[in-house]
Order: sequence, then C-alpha cells, then structure tokens
Amino acid sequence: MRSLHLIVFITISLFVKASKSDDGFCSAPSITESDENSKPIYGKVTNPTLSPSHLQDLPGFTRSVYKQDHALITPESHVYSPLPDWTNTLGAYLITPAMGSHFVMYFAKMKEMSSSGLPPQDIERLVFVVEGAVTLTNTSSSSRKLTVDSYAYLPPNFYHSLDCVESATLVVFERRYDHLGSHTTELIVGSTDKQPLLETPGEVFELRKLLPVSLAYDFNIHIMDFQPGEFLNVKEVHYNQHGLLLLEGQGIYRLGDNWYPVQAGDVIWMAPFVPQWYAALGKTRSRYLLYKDVNRNPL
Repeated sequence: MRSLHLIVFITISLFVKASKSDDGFCSAPSITESDENSKPIYGKVTNPTLSPSHLQDLPGFTRSVYKQDHALITPESHVYSPLPDWTNTLGAYLITPAMGSHFVMYFAKMKEMSSSGLPPQDIERLVFVVEGAVTLTNTSSSSRKLTVDSYAYLPPNFYHSLDCVESATLVVFERRYDHLGSHTTELIVGSTDKQPLLETPGEVFELRKLLPVSLAYDFNIHIMDFQPGEFLNVKEVHYNQHGLLLLEGQGIYRLGDNWYPVQAGDVIWMAPFVPQWYAALGKTRSRYLLYKDVNRNPL
C-alpha cells in the first residue's frame, strides 16, 4: 500500500509540474491568434507537454500500461531502431499482432535523404504525416507531396516510394488485406481538412473519415474532434479493434475498469469488446486519429 501511495504521489507531482509550465497538462494560458499560428500543427505529438525529459529523474517510471485487452503507450516508452527496407529511417513499433491485434501501427522518423521500403506481399498501408513533408511516387512516375495532416492509402502490392529530403515523422498503419469478392481498393491521397464533417447522431464530437465507406476497404481511419468538456455519450463495447494516436489536447480515457490521463503523443490499443470512453479536458481542442476495422464478417 505504501508503494502504491508513492506511485500516485509521483504521478500527481509530474502533472502538477507540467501544469506550471506555459503548456500545462491540466490547464492552459490564454492563447492569442499569433501564438496559435506560430505553433506547428500536431507539434505536441513529437514534443509532448509531459515529455520523456520530465521523467529522467524517476528511474523505472513510465505512464505506459499493457494489459490483455488494451495498452497505453506513452512517449517515454518508445524504442526506435532502423526500419527494415527503409533507408535512413528509425521506427518505433507501437501496436503489433504480438499483443493480439490484426494490424501494425508504428512511427517512422525519416531523416535527411531518406526513403521508405515496400510492405510485404498482400499488405495494405496507410501513412499520415504528423511532422515535416515527404514525396510519394509510384510506377506511373507521378509524384505527390504530403505535408502535415496529409495522408496516403496504398493498396496491397502497390509499388510506391516515400522520399524525404529534410526530415519527417509519419504514423503508419499496415495490415494484411482481407479480400471480399471482386472488390478492390485504389490509391488515395488526401488531407484531413478536405474531408467533410459527418453526422454523429447522439454525439457531440466532430467526425471525419479518411477512407471511403465502400465494401472494398476493410478498415478506416477516423479523425475525431472534441471541445474541452465534451465526451463520448456511448460507453462503447464492440467487436472492432482500435489503434489511436492523440494528435492534440488532453483528456481522460476509460479502458475496461481503468481511467488514464492522456495527452497528445499518447497511443492506445483497444482489443475487441473492451469498454471504452473518452472525455476532453483542458482549454484546447482534443483531436485523435483512430484505426477501426470495418466491412468484414468477424467470424
């Protein structure tokens, strides 16, 4: 019991320490338009408020949690190593089938003059840019520049290359494509701000989907926005798996019987049927990116 009290005290102390900074975890100063425009979008993903540097004087401490039906993976726990078949790129695997998922989620930190490798046979890929810029090329010799908040869906067995001149950070999703009859997927390149807001009956959050809802696609990526104080109305329990990256803001996430303070840069894995719920805190918008498997029979 004494050790439990110590852990709780350390956690609260860290949050209080962070809240006293200009970018407090639980509170925020007034933000002028010029201040807001000067900050890079999604900057907190790579430079979180409660950063690994805050934990340097606490050997062995981490906010990360791994359980049978969910996991919270926080920045101080990321382990980077060279990504196979990529050049000059480090990766941190966040979610893999080793923990029970049917998809892979990882960060790719591309350095100067770096390029991607191809995924294995029959593996589809989606990349989302959280920092910097990359150029996407394919066999038609056409190229598209992807900047922050842009994304590309690459169908299985689709030749492509992602090239970076300076530096960039990508979040990448990959899974083995689940074929359905004669349906096929296509290359998709877009950005979040170009996607329409969708209706969310009974809910208050704003929802965008990055991929078509047609049967060809066996997963989708949702972008969900919550204003401070807003929360999910439905306490969800369902067969779908999730991989989540908090892009902006902070809040409380319930997973099973556990309640976790979360901030931009945190990643969550949710197994099928784990109870889940989110509430946004602070004084700025919460936005998260959410993987969800769809359009396939769970049998």
